[in-house]
Amino acid sequence: MRQIILDTETTGLDPDQGHRIIEFAGLEMVNRKLTGKHLHVYIHPERDIDPDAERVHGISLASLEGKPRFAQVAAELADFMRGAELIIHNAPFDVKFLNAEFDRMGLPRIKDVAEQVTDTLAMARDQFPGKRNSLDALCDRFEIDRSNRTLHGALIDCELLSEVYLWMTRGQESLVMDIDVDNGSQQAGDIQFERKPLSVRRASEEELAAHQSYLGDLDKAVKGSCLWRTLENPPAGDAA
Repeated sequence: MRQIILDTETTGLDPDQGHRIIEFAGLEMVNRKLTGKHLHVYIHPERDIDPDAERVHGISLASLEGKPRFAQVAAELADFMRGAELIIHNAPFDVKFLNAEFDRMGLPRIKDVAEQVTDTLAMARDQFPGKRNSLDALCDRFEIDRSNRTLHGALIDCELLSEVYLWMTRGQESLVMDIDVDNGSQQAGDIQFERKPLSVRRASEEELAAHQSYLGDLDKAVKGSCLWRTLENPPAGDAA
């Protein structure tokens, strides 16, 4: 399935209080590989940005002058997400904002646009209960370089989340990946492997003598014939 690694930045925390999306970023992934196709837009919110939110993402209202309103990019965003699985960290937050923006325009909601939504924060809490599971914490846990993330930004967060998602779902990968054969890519299931005969190394005279000496010690320990003697010389009825 086509997947979109998605993130947004907003003017505040709650669309029910009139807060708006000011940045949208999505990276396309197919067969667990980024395709290079992406969508990244800044959006004028037609309202002020809360100071606390601006301290987090560093986006000022002045920097958004001349940027499109959501109504001007809504169709492009919906087309980009249509039919895909959306991979989002703390998905309820972003989905609520996107739904509020689409509701404002009378457009279909995310559940009618995307095939499904996967919340990587919920996944992380299942995999690492009781631990910090912010995007920064997960990057540190998986040793993903986040040195370029000085502020929250939708595009850089998508890039980091794509690596985090692959780490968290690595057990879902096929144990046999695509293999290049004769300069042509083939699926592993289409390739016939030739099994080489197993090599047999026989014991040397010295090794056989050491083995017999060890069996002699076992005979003395059990005051008779040890089990290995029976295995070496099975009764006639058991040899067939």
